[in-house]
Amino acid sequence: MEERLQKILSAAGVCSRRTAEEYIAAGRVTVNGVTAALGTRADPVRDQIVLDGHRVGGPAHPVYLMLNKPRGYVTTLSDERGRKTVAELVSGCGARVWPVGRLDLDSEGLLLMTNDGAVTNRLIHPRHAVEKEYWVRVSGDLARALPRLRGPMELDGVPLAPAKVTEQGANCLSIVIHEGKNRQVRRMCAQAGLTVKTLRRVREGPIFLGDLPVGRWRPLANTEVAWLRELLL
Repeated sequence: MEERLQKILSAAGVCSRRTAEEYIAAGRVTVNGVTAALGTRADPVRDQIVLDGHRVGGPAHPVYLMLNKPRGYVTTLSDERGRKTVAELVSGCGARVWPVGRLDLDSEGLLLMTNDGAVTNRLIHPRHAVEKEYWVRVSGDLARALPRLRGPMELDGVPLAPAKVTEQGANCLSIVIHEGKNRQVRRMCAQAGLTVKTLRRVREGPIFLGDLPVGRWRPLANTEVAWLRELLL
């Protein structure tokens, strides 16, 4: 099946789509011996696609892994401000993978990463309502804040689905959501009069962070991958 060339290069794990467009514009990519242009379409099975003299194969073997993201790393593959990225932490995984969703600079914990675009889209789409659990250490009046956190809330004028909020010890909360709006948990806590001290994601769907050390990654287990693939059905 024919697809845009930049999509093929990205799916093969060569580079991002934006970088692929730059390669194509620079005349570094050929299809069946003819220099490609932006907008060129090809079939990765039928056509011979070459970048800088090296043939590009079909889609990369799917890779699924979990990273325990530390604070101080941005959830992106590159950063124009020179900040540390999660890509640096998984550089030894043997494939070009990208983060599924986000964890902000000051947050830590479970971050799924993959080179499977279909799984990525399913995980982040609100229709699938994948639960995400965060352990949040806070300061403030919990007695007043808990009813607010458990009740109706809005962000940017849009109603949120009710969160599941339970206490996990002194000044520590478990907050379960499934929408994943930008900085949602921090903004919910602020609305309830709480200040977030630390925020760590510990679960996404049935996949738990467990005892994975901070800054380390591991491949997902077969049962975890099976759950991801069930989202495609």
